[in-house]
Amino acid sequence: MTGAWFETLGSREAYRGFSTVRVDRVRTPDGAEVEREVVERPVAVGVVPITPEGRVLLLHQYRQPIGRLLIELPAGLMDVAGEEDPADTAQRELIEELGMRAGTLEPLTTFWNSAGWTDERTHLYLGRELQPADPPADFEASAEERHLEVVSLDLDDAVQAVRDGEITDAKTVIGLQLAHLRRRA
Repeated sequence: MTGAWFETLGSREAYRGFSTVRVDRVRTPDGAEVEREVVERPVAVGVVPITPEGRVLLLHQYRQPIGRLLIELPAGLMDVAGEEDPADTAQRELIEELGMRAGTLEPLTTFWNSAGWTDERTHLYLGRELQPADPPADFEASAEERHLEVVSLDLDDAVQAVRDGEITDAKTVIGLQLAHLRRRA
């Protein structure tokens, strides 16, 4: 199924910064013309890092849009020159945020973050066989990354925290549920 019955008549850039906002003029199937704001974002990745003991390593991280800390998976954007494989970005993020590398990365899913307003999509992986790894010499954590706290939870407890509304970040909710299902299968 495609959106061929909706015709994009034109686009203009409204803002460029950490994200780009464009405004599309669209003709609907009944001939009406509407404007839609679209936030353009790089592809994102997230990893559910599981220790051999069945513990998941999460991050307690501040998020400005909601003005509070969230418990999240290690994650980031494919915004480094030369990174074309989401699995490479996943490994980089694990190293930068946890100081760990996954011996194996298993794809869990890819999803659209919020298709009503952004083109951002996220690739989720299950990371196993974790081993310590040093970040590159030129890496320096900045802003929120400088203030991360690692949280280690039993995977069952993490999934219960999702059910209890304590873990509410979308990629983390999706990743934990899928990792839990994969472990049970």
